[in-house]
Amino acid sequence: MAEFSMEEVLSESEMEMMEKLEKLKRELTSLRTGRANPQLLDNVYVEYYGARVPLKQVAAVSIPEPRTLEVRAWDAGAVDAIEAELRKVDFGSSPNRNGGVIRINLPPMTEDQRKKMVKVVHSMGEDSRVAVRNVRRDTLEKVKKAQKAGEISEDDFTRNEEAVQKLTDAFVKNVDDTVAAKEKELLTV
Repeated sequence: MAEFSMEEVLSESEMEMMEKLEKLKRELTSLRTGRANPQLLDNVYVEYYGARVPLKQVAAVSIPEPRTLEVRAWDAGAVDAIEAELRKVDFGSSPNRNGGVIRINLPPMTEDQRKKMVKVVHSMGEDSRVAVRNVRRDTLEKVKKAQKAGEISEDDFTRNEEAVQKLTDAFVKNVDDTVAAKEKELLTV
């Protein structure tokens, strides 16, 4: 019975660590690199019929050219609200409206901007590593409580501690790999 419980605790920990890694990946996709990316607009919310809704629920976002985002509202009545929200976002250039289509031309990133973005990526990676290690800490506390309560033996405690550490190491490596890939993407001109 105790072993089943430990498998459950390890499974929960793995799920929590996976959530931390997925959160990092989502955050990294919203960072601007040298190319246009529809996820740059994931954090844009538009006032639509009295509710704040994500841009992707009221418009289609496409990339007609490598550094151009094109936003096409599905409802002509929402174009003004979409344009107003897009003007609040700092893209380095203003959105241009042509009828129901709003185009955003992204200027090329300077070397300084790229270096600043790399620092931001490293900071986000460190936050994710800390989050993964916090999951490890919480899991080890559960294992220690189980050992103190007599639910698992000293040997089981040691085995489980090693399993938690292996899991943590694997996720920290995934975070490092994800950060390295984003850094390479940022520095590629």
